[in-house]
Amino acid sequence: MPAPALARLLPLSFVALVLACGGGSGATTTESTTTADPSSNTTQDTTSTSPSTSTDPTTSTSTDTTTSTGEPTDTGVGPTSTTTTTGDLTTDDLSTTTTSTSTSTGDTSSGSTTDDTSTTTTSTGDTTTGDADGLGVLSGDCGLIDLMELESPDPFVFTGAIDFGVLGYDYDLLTPGGQQLYDEGNLNPGSLYSEIVAYEVLARCEAAALLKTEGTIVYTNPMGKKTDFLAEIDGLKIGVSVVRAVGFPKDAPWTVAQAETILEGKLSDILVSSANVAPEDKWVKQILSVVAYGPMHKESLLTAYAGLDPAVKADTLLVITVTDGDDAFIYN
Repeated sequence: MPAPALARLLPLSFVALVLACGGGSGATTTESTTTADPSSNTTQDTTSTSPSTSTDPTTSTSTDTTTSTGEPTDTGVGPTSTTTTTGDLTTDDLSTTTTSTSTSTGDTSSGSTTDDTSTTTTSTGDTTTGDADGLGVLSGDCGLIDLMELESPDPFVFTGAIDFGVLGYDYDLLTPGGQQLYDEGNLNPGSLYSEIVAYEVLARCEAAALLKTEGTIVYTNPMGKKTDFLAEIDGLKIGVSVVRAVGFPKDAPWTVAQAETILEGKLSDILVSSANVAPEDKWVKQILSVVAYGPMHKESLLTAYAGLDPAVKADTLLVITVTDGDDAFIYN
């Protein structure tokens, strides 16, 4: 009987030994959980094999099901963080990742619109206006005559300048209309160049087109008052009368009284020629273009004009252009 009793005791010792050996395996119990008693031994084993500070998700079995997504978050337009971890319990890495993605906007379109001011930036140092190509450099009031002024019953005044530099006159730099004025001539050869300058200013500033020169405009009374040329601005026929403002000698003081004389004379003639033009060439309004020798002449003209009878001004537009540079060809 002693032998059988020992035989019954051996299995229990063996089981105890196996359990003791199994309890020391630590890191391997998480791969295959024990089916024995799910008591404090297995609980202790599980908690000891779940390192929350591991940065390698493959070595932590507790995070196998919620490790890095493996896909980098990419907006498609800019560099983002390398990866975005959603299940790693390493808070330092996660906070670094979210900081990285939040600072990378990717889209730079808003920045480009903010930086690009070319569409809104203008030149403030150059007062030149009008078409840059042509005879002389234009400045002052330019491009301001439109339908509002042309159809208004009120008069308007515009002032500007043209600088011929050292070049002076050059036929090849004229607009086609300016060349036509020169080629066909006018009824008073002494004023031909001032009429050409007056047209060049209107053509390059107001996009005027020459319709007829002085000798080709049709009038009811061929012996009556005439204007210098017929132009088109904004689709409307406009008569243009031209006069020079200059004294002799040219640099002599030019008074308000002198300015008043030529303004009253020319504005009155405009009223007569407007009544005389034939229906086929009838204009809606006239422009009195004064080609002035210097700033002094312009100031006298403006002062004199302010004191004129409104009936004389009527609805005529007054355009004063001061000439600079080699402008002797106009006044000789």
